[in-house]
Amino acid sequence: QLQLVESGGGLVQPGESLRLSCIASDFTVAWYIISWFRQAPGKEREVVSCISSSDGSTYYADSVKGRFTISRDNAKNAVYLQMNSLKPEDTAVYYCNVRSRGLSYWGQGTQVTISS
Repeated sequence: QLQLVESGGGLVQPGESLRLSCIASDFTVAWYIISWFRQAPGKEREVVSCISSSDGSTYYADSVKGRFTISRDNAKNAVYLQMNSLKPEDTAVYYCNVRSRGLSYWGQGTQVTISS
C-alpha cells in the first residue's frame, strides 16, 4: 500500500503564499509521477501540477501556471507545492496522488483557504 500524507494548508489572505508538503511511505517518490490535485466545494477534483519520475519535468494547470511550483526532494522522499500569489479561487482541499499498477493512491488532503 502506497501512502501519502499532505500538510501545509491553512488560511491566508489573497496574494500570500503557502507551501504544501507530500510525504511518501512505502515507495520512492523518485520512481513515480507525483501529482497534486485540488477539489473546491461543489466542484470536481482537478489536477493542479505533476512532476515526472524520469527527468523531473513538470506540468501545471493554466490556472496556476506562473504562481505554483512543484518540486521533489528525493532525500526526504517528499514532493512540495509552492503556491504564491494565492487567489480566493485557489481555495480547495489539496491532495497528493500517485498511480501504480493501475491503482490510484491519495493522501487525506490538506485544506487551503484564501480569504481576506
